[in-house]
Amino acid sequence: MLLVTGATGTVGRPLVDALIDAGVKVRAVSRNPLAAAMPAGVDVAEGDPSRPHSIAAALHGVTTVFLNPAALGGSAGELLALARERGVRRVVLLSALAVEAQAQPPNLIATHHRAVEDALLASDLDWVILRPGMFAANTLLQWAAQIRAGNIVRGPFASSTDAPIHESDLAAVAARALLDDERSGQRILLTGPQSLTREQMVATIGQVIGRPLRYQEIPAEAAKRNMVAHGMPEQMVDTMLSLWAAGAGHPAAVETGVQSVLGRRPRSYAEWVADHAAAFTG
Repeated sequence: MLLVTGATGTVGRPLVDALIDAGVKVRAVSRNPLAAAMPAGVDVAEGDPSRPHSIAAALHGVTTVFLNPAALGGSAGELLALARERGVRRVVLLSALAVEAQAQPPNLIATHHRAVEDALLASDLDWVILRPGMFAANTLLQWAAQIRAGNIVRGPFASSTDAPIHESDLAAVAARALLDDERSGQRILLTGPQSLTREQMVATIGQVIGRPLRYQEIPAEAAKRNMVAHGMPEQMVDTMLSLWAAGAGHPAAVETGVQSVLGRRPRSYAEWVADHAAAFTG
């Protein structure tokens, strides 16, 4: 039995589908099982990974866990210790490429994921660590509402770059890591196939949906005020703006993890936009 945390999220949901397609038994942890909308055949267990003992029963009979730190809310050590006690042998961890950067001073994202990685390494469980870069899906949160309202996207650092990864590619890699032992003890670096500026990403969306979209750069301070006003924690906003500033004018790293694991090129950002076009056109 495989246990998926964060099963209703950006990566967890396509991962559940991939595992079901592979014909394996899947248990999904959800704080609200009735609203989880899992496919037929998935065992949905109520629990909150941020309170490890609430999912103790869900760990019964589980040998392998997909661990999404976004579902934890705190230290991973207690959950990993409980998993080991209950007979779990292997964990596939969703971490972040930011851990590779060794930023000075350390940024919030890297620090959080590094702490979870360290807890996993100390747990004596078998492990695979996935370190993806920017999720293409992040651009839905950043730009979809503006695009539905007009043809200008306003934001900071037009020349900042990323190599956005399709969540389906990440889920497919995670499924492989869960289903075989070939990559045990590996840290797999994952990005999309191409470095793109924020300006180029917006232009790509326009090309796919057939509208003349344009990215209009605004000062970082103006962007910060807007993001905080919409409920983002100030420390997280500062981290994101710092990362975008550091990437301005420099090509983003393009990693080979998807090709290595899946034997094919990762999906492009344009392919991702085509898969989510309705969210931009409303």
